[in-house]
Amino acid sequence: MKNKISRFGKFLSGMVMPNIGAFIAWGFLTALFIEKGWVPNADLASIVSPMLTYLLPILIAGQGGYMVAGDRGRVIGTIAVVGCICGSSYTMLMGAMVMGPAAGWVIKQFDRAVDGRIPAGFEMLVNNFSVGILGLILTILGYYVIGPFMTLILTVLSAGVGFLISHSLLPLVSIFVEPAKVLFLNNAINHGIFSPIGASQAAETGRSIMYMLEANPGPGLGVLLAYCLFCKDTTTRQSAPGAVIIHLFGGIHEIYFPYILMNPVVIIAPIVGNMAAILFYTMTGAGLSGVASPGSIIAYMAMAPRDSILTVLLGVVIAAAVSFVIASPIVRMSTAKNLDEATNQMKQMKAQAKGTAIDGAVPSGPVRKIVFSCDAGMGSSAMGATRFRNRIHDARPDLTVTNTSVDAIPADADIVVCQQVLADRARACAPNATLVTIGNFLSDPNLDSLYASLTQAGAAQAASKTEAAASAPSGAMDGVLVRDGIRVGLPSVDKETAIRAAGALLAELGCVDADYADAMVEREKLITTYMGMGVAIPHGTSEKKGTVKKSGVVVMQYPDGVDFGDEKAYLIFGIAGVGDAHLDLLGKICTILEDEDVLDAMKTTNDVDFLLSKLQ
Repeated sequence: MKNKISRFGKFLSGMVMPNIGAFIAWGFLTALFIEKGWVPNADLASIVSPMLTYLLPILIAGQGGYMVAGDRGRVIGTIAVVGCICGSSYTMLMGAMVMGPAAGWVIKQFDRAVDGRIPAGFEMLVNNFSVGILGLILTILGYYVIGPFMTLILTVLSAGVGFLISHSLLPLVSIFVEPAKVLFLNNAINHGIFSPIGASQAAETGRSIMYMLEANPGPGLGVLLAYCLFCKDTTTRQSAPGAVIIHLFGGIHEIYFPYILMNPVVIIAPIVGNMAAILFYTMTGAGLSGVASPGSIIAYMAMAPRDSILTVLLGVVIAAAVSFVIASPIVRMSTAKNLDEATNQMKQMKAQAKGTAIDGAVPSGPVRKIVFSCDAGMGSSAMGATRFRNRIHDARPDLTVTNTSVDAIPADADIVVCQQVLADRARACAPNATLVTIGNFLSDPNLDSLYASLTQAGAAQAASKTEAAASAPSGAMDGVLVRDGIRVGLPSVDKETAIRAAGALLAELGCVDADYADAMVEREKLITTYMGMGVAIPHGTSEKKGTVKKSGVVVMQYPDGVDFGDEKAYLIFGIAGVGDAHLDLLGKICTILEDEDVLDAMKTTNDVDFLLSKLQ
């Protein structure tokens, strides 16, 4: 249940977070130019309403559609949400969070239904008209159904907020907000719920208290100050001042989460501190003009209306003071855990909240598509995907296992497998996928954990190997691998020389231009192409695909090995690929890797025909 809530919250915040800059721009417009702003300007103030009414919902809906169905989802999502906008008197931020993903789902189902059934030459016609017609239908549905329904929900929510404020009960939300921050649900709550309601309020009054409920840096500041002065552990006490600077001025609230995880009772302090601040803000009618993101004192004060500067600042001071007073005796009397242990615990919690797999574990929920990604999406990831597909096919034939460039991961990927160095790029491209990081694509403990998590039956591995071997195509590599592309008994050289030799042979066979070898060396500098088990597959960077004339593979055998870092490669497969023609060979290599006796023989044989027979 917790994982489902985390994934749902992550999806909500994933629609809003990429568009926070637009929220901030709108907030500054409001704070500066409305009638009660810093520099009232009727002309510029006229931008405020269109930006809130149209721009922000369209951005959110487009992002939601993209997260479900890529670029086509983005287009149909933006079309569909216009109906919601025009069919309601409320700002349709929450409507956009519903309509965008829903529209993405619709076009995704349509694409699946027509996949492989569109006559050649009619693809563009079908693609364009499908988005237009389905988008029009959804727009009409949004105008007559979704818009009015979301109006009803927002009316109820706004009335509930009004009730809490009028009865001084709003401070109670801190009971949920502060623990949620430590569980990394803060973005989901703040940007998925508080921000849409706050935007509606700010559109009417120029400010909203909803923007202040989660972003206030005061509660966390009080906790860190208590550790600065009263923690018994010297290392922890010395680390706290630096955390204060990062938290208060950088706005990175998660810096104080480990200090709470060291001693969970301390959570009482920020809860009560935030309660006190919210009560004060409620009594004084304070609010911010826009989203304060990140939760820095700088961003918090920048969004304060002209007549509330002192009030907003005082609320931060109250929260920090109350939190400090409560946290101090708890910190003084407790024997805290090690800060490093708490930090590691926090990282694991954060990874789970973001959907990142720890040691190959898979979160709850259906898994249908696994994507192996590398820099170019041609070599390493293709082999990794093929081998894992062969391995898991017998136990999970329902799974789609494919490969792609790390910058082109499809929106429907449930799990992304990549090397650690590419983790940030993979996460940026596929924010909603579970991320499994590995050392190499052929033999890695995290891949074993992923396999076990998906199958829950280790016995299926042997069956999948048999199936893979039986299904390997015969003669599939004709024209891609030729006898003249195999060299055996080569003397050991350094890695770059070996890679350049493979590139030169590819050029000699007419597969690539002469400078392709430079791209192969450059690719190796980015991430090693050593796959494990004495096999390397050097290939060019994605930028040099234009130098490839035709698909080809060469085999360079070094019986004494070539050093690839801490490992030695005895078989080096130089690859140049146009389309998917070379993927059959990679699949064949993966099948051979399952038979260690054959692999060992290939590393030392001087019989070119033996190698050719095993690879065709």
